[in-house]
Amino acid sequence: MSALRIVLADDHAVVRSGLRMLLEREPGWEVVAEVGDAGAAVDSVRQLDPDVLVLDLKMPGRSSLEALRELGDRHPRTRTVMLTMEDDPAIAQQALAAGAAAYALKEAADSELVQAVRVAAVGGAYLDPSLGAALAAPGKAARSLAHLSRRELEVLRLIALGHTNAEIAALLGLSLRTVESHRAHIQAKTQRSTRAQLVELALRAGLLDRERRHGAPIATH
Repeated sequence: MSALRIVLADDHAVVRSGLRMLLEREPGWEVVAEVGDAGAAVDSVRQLDPDVLVLDLKMPGRSSLEALRELGDRHPRTRTVMLTMEDDPAIAQQALAAGAAAYALKEAADSELVQAVRVAAVGGAYLDPSLGAALAAPGKAARSLAHLSRRELEVLRLIALGHTNAEIAALLGLSLRTVESHRAHIQAKTQRSTRAQLVELALRAGLLDRERRHGAPIATH
């Protein structure tokens, strides 16, 4: 890749210096500006029209996510690589939803930043591999529940909450044999054979979170 122009935004001069050295090792890559806050990053993009903005997520002053949304509206050609210490998948998801083309962790900058910039510059999307796996897990878990009936989902929820088969039968007004049958069907459909595996599945799929958020009552029919 040649003639790649980059703006670097981080509130620590020492960090910017190290990142600049890392990026400019690549043939044809040039850091055309260094800034220390999100507002200055927006101004630099407006003035210089770079190919890539490397933007720290948390800096004093204006929110980086707010700046990212403005850049997406007004300067869509410039691709933004969010560089951060935040390894929370939910925050990564927020940044990508706000318009970031890439999300890389500072702790892995030596190995990941150049790749993130390269992918973003050609129109691709990049997410740190560890966060990608974490974000994919809930979706996979939720898909594994797609074939469960409403009653089976309720039984699974109660299993995950720690109830025994007998307690579930009493809560739902069912016979113990019916609950055991539901449990067997759940295990067969999800390919989970132990209670621990069922609990992990329910947690990964967000089943307990959804029930708490919506206040869904326990089924009684």
